[in-house]
Amino acid sequence: MLSAKSLFQEIIDNDESFRLFCSIAASGESQGGWENGRIAALVPESERGLAPKIARHGADEDKHGRIFNALMKKRGLEPAPVPAEADYTMLLEKHGIGLAHDQLRRDERLSVQEIVTYLAHSRVTEQRASEQMVMLRKHFADDPDLGRAVKMISNDEDNHLAYCHEELLRFAYAGHGRTIQRILRECAMAEIAVYRDVSLAVMDHMGRVLGWSKPKAAALAAGIHGVYAYERLGGWRRMVSLGMPERRDALGGPAATSVEFA
Repeated sequence: MLSAKSLFQEIIDNDESFRLFCSIAASGESQGGWENGRIAALVPESERGLAPKIARHGADEDKHGRIFNALMKKRGLEPAPVPAEADYTMLLEKHGIGLAHDQLRRDERLSVQEIVTYLAHSRVTEQRASEQMVMLRKHFADDPDLGRAVKMISNDEDNHLAYCHEELLRFAYAGHGRTIQRILRECAMAEIAVYRDVSLAVMDHMGRVLGWSKPKAAALAAGIHGVYAYERLGGWRRMVSLGMPERRDALGGPAATSVEFA
């Protein structure tokens, strides 16, 4: 019987599929670290108080990338090239989610509107990240290799999501509410399609590595399409709601940047 735990266990137990899984994750986290670092450097003067939190977000993402690379190194594995069709972060950018890399490479201050857009996009993608880590934490928290990494990353992702809620509510109270809701909805609808396509691509690559039968591959693809149908019909709403989080000022302190998984 297929289950999330059995599927991920199969991927983790095989060196080549584990290498691909960690490489995809490390690449996405590292890209997120760079993006947040550039945004922190380009925050408008009126929002300079937000810069340390954005920088902390970026430092956390960099740390996550190092964690996944350390997990590979512990098994004597080198990072694998990330297939373009499985590059979640870059595909999001192509769909207009997040601030364009060309813009972030320029030394021009961002506008308040662009900061609001960045936060709204982050609120959607951090929802996905938080949910994925909750799932991995549920099944692998006691794993001798993955457990500590999963718990650390999961806690960080929850902090990132809390920070997005709190800052977006602050901007909503300042008069940006309608804009925030519009951007959240547009981003959520685009993200669920990208997530579907990336999931199908990753499962296709994993299936070839692990030698999955056609019926098994078809069942997994059907499951991915089923998740998309649920999200398209209404599941996306969980990505656009805003509420004051229990974790207040979640990114208000310094980031823990050391990584020891060797």
